[in-house]
Amino acid sequence: MSDDPASSELTRVKAEEGRKDAEGLREEADQERTGAEEQRASAESARKEAERFRVLAEEARALNERYREELESIRQEREALRHAAEEARHAAEEARHATEEARHATVAAVAATADALARDLAQMQFLEDARNTVRQLERKKPDDVQ
Repeated sequence: MSDDPASSELTRVKAEEGRKDAEGLREEADQERTGAEEQRASAESARKEAERFRVLAEEARALNERYREELESIRQEREALRHAAEEARHAAEEARHATEEARHATVAAVAATADALARDLAQMQFLEDARNTVRQLERKKPDDVQ
């Protein structure tokens, strides 16, 4: 039975080594599990961060779209203002032409009035001369009769 106690001691030593190996493996497994849990937590945090970035990217896209629409609206307003300014310029040009034509018409009307007044004055002068001639003739007739 001398083999038996040595064998039992050997078995106990092997069992102790096995227990130590098992303890080491359990510690490694615990460390791997802790590492895996940390990686899972890190992955979950990264997923949440990615979701926040996705939401921010969507908001940025919506803002960009709204900015583009506002720029288009401003472009259209600027184009409408350009057309309105062009129409106002044409209207001002037409008003200037109309004013010029009215000025020419006024000058022609004043000239026509001046001509008419000159004719009237000449006629009045003629009539005055005729009246004076008739008076002179009337004064001479009574003398002629004697």
